[in-house]
Parts: sequence; structure tokens; C-alpha cells
Amino acid sequence: MDFSTFLLFSATVIPLVCTPGPDILFIASQAVSAGTAAGFRATLGIILGYCVHSLLVALGLAAIVATSPMLFEAIRWVGITYLVYLAFKLVRAAMRPGGLSAPQGHVRDQLSKGFVTSLLNPKGMMVYLAILPQFMDRHQANATLQAVMLSLVFMFWCAVLYSGICIGLGRVGGTNLSEARRRLIDGAAGGMILMAAAFMALAHR
Repeated sequence: MDFSTFLLFSATVIPLVCTPGPDILFIASQAVSAGTAAGFRATLGIILGYCVHSLLVALGLAAIVATSPMLFEAIRWVGITYLVYLAFKLVRAAMRPGGLSAPQGHVRDQLSKGFVTSLLNPKGMMVYLAILPQFMDRHQANATLQAVMLSLVFMFWCAVLYSGICIGLGRVGGTNLSEARRRLIDGAAGGMILMAAAFMALAHR
């Protein structure tokens, strides 16, 4: 696999990475609600989720999902339900008067929530199931190595873009918040996650 293949693959996936979707909206919600470090934890969780996708491709299991529309739909709707649940918790917190700091739940589990978000993200699955295989040389024997290397390129661009979002939006968040600002940020974060769920629900109609 030559360098030109990596460049072409990058040119193909960068617009997809930049397109607002569940990953970006989740990271943005965490960075705004709890600061830059929270956004980075969410980003790390999302990258770890894509590591699982990479492993499935390397093992050939992704082909099973690709040929089973019912299984793909089931995974997609589990992801939608999960995001709606997260959005409900944030909106409920925004409607409830409370303390003057960002909810500690944000700080505690951005990593695991980011992991589940990317694991169930149909946009990420489509990159691995539909786009990545097109850049593999079927005449070479090292298909697993090719899949892993292309996956690393995809995750690199995800990390670069998402880190920029964390830094840019993280300044808005923090722990020293007024009551009104805390509720506004929670409501906005819940709205962004709900938009992510809607994006997933409408993506393949």
C-alpha cells in the first residue's frame, strides 16, 4: 500500500469526519458542559470505540454486519436510544435548580459514554464497512495489515479535528458556573445530543 493511497483515503474521510454527527455533537456537549479536559476524555472514548471497529474489520466480522441489514438496524437503534437517554438526563438537569457547579456525572464517565457513542455510530460503521474496503488492494495478502493502517489514518483525523473542538469549546465550560449558566449549558448540551440522535435516526432513511 503506497503513500498515495493514504492521501486519497484521507481526502475521502476528512469531509466525513468534519460533518457534524453523533461524535462531534457528543464531544461538543461535554466540552461546553464540563471543560476542555472532559472533551478530551470524550474524544479518547470515541477513538477507543473506533479501535473496536478496526478490530472487527481485521477479524472479518464486519462483513457479517454489512450483509445483515437487520443486525445493522438493530445496532443503529440501540445507539439512538442511548443518545436519547443521555439527552434526557441533561435536559432534566437543566430544568431542575441545583448546585452552582457542572454535574460531576460529566466528569466521571465521558470516556465510557464516548466509547459507546462511537461504537454505535452508523457514520463510523459505514466508514469501516463501505469506504475503507475500497482502498484495500485485494491482490495483496496482508489484508488485515491494510485494514489496520487505513483505520489508523481515520482515527488520526478524528483525533485532530475533535481535539480542536475540545480546545475551542472547552473555554466555555468549567466548574465555576452560575446557576443560570449551568442550566443553560446543560440544556444546550442535551439539545446537541438529541440532535445527534436525530441525525442517526434519519441518516439511512
